[in-house]
Amino acid sequence: MALGIIGLPIPDETILTFAGYLISQKNLHFIPTIFSAFLGSISGITISFFIGRKFGLNFLHKHVSFFHITEEKIHKTKKWFESYGEWLFLFGYFIPGVRHLTALIAGSADTKYSKFALFAYIGGLIWSITFVTIGFNVGIEWNNIIEKIHRHTLMILGIIIVLITLIFIVKKFFQKLF
Repeated sequence: MALGIIGLPIPDETILTFAGYLISQKNLHFIPTIFSAFLGSISGITISFFIGRKFGLNFLHKHVSFFHITEEKIHKTKKWFESYGEWLFLFGYFIPGVRHLTALIAGSADTKYSKFALFAYIGGLIWSITFVTIGFNVGIEWNNIIEKIHRHTLMILGIIIVLITLIFIVKKFFQKLF
C-alpha cells in the first residue's frame, strides 16, 4: 500500500478490494486487514509529504520555465492548500492519481504537517475501510465487478487526459495569437 500511495504503478483499490474478498472467504480477518491497509496508506502518504517538503519547491524553482510556473502561482497554490487542502487530503484517496500528488504538493507548499496528517490519515482510514468492505460484500461477483471497475476507471482517466491535453493545446494556441 505504501509504495502504491507514493506513486508506483500498484493497483491499490484492487488490492484492498481483493483483501475484502479474502475476508469474505475466511482467508483473512477484518480488523488486522484494515489496520495493515491503513498503516500502508499513511506510511506512503507521509513519505510523499516529506519528499515534497524536501525536494518540491527546490525542484520547481530550478524548472520554473519548463513548467511555466511563476512565484505568484506557487504562492497561490500554497494559499489554496492552506484554505481548502484538508478536503483534498481527506477525499483525494478516492481519485486515482490525485492521492499520489496531494502529499507531494502539500509538502512543497509548506502545509503544516499536523493539519495534513489529521485529514490525510482520516482519509486513509476511510479509503481502506471502504474498499475492503466493498471486496467483502462483492464475494462471488469479484471477477465481474473488478473488470467493470477497471474499464470505467480507464475510460475516465482517458477522458481526463484528453481534456488536459486540449486545454494545454488551446492555451498554447491563444498564447501565440496574443
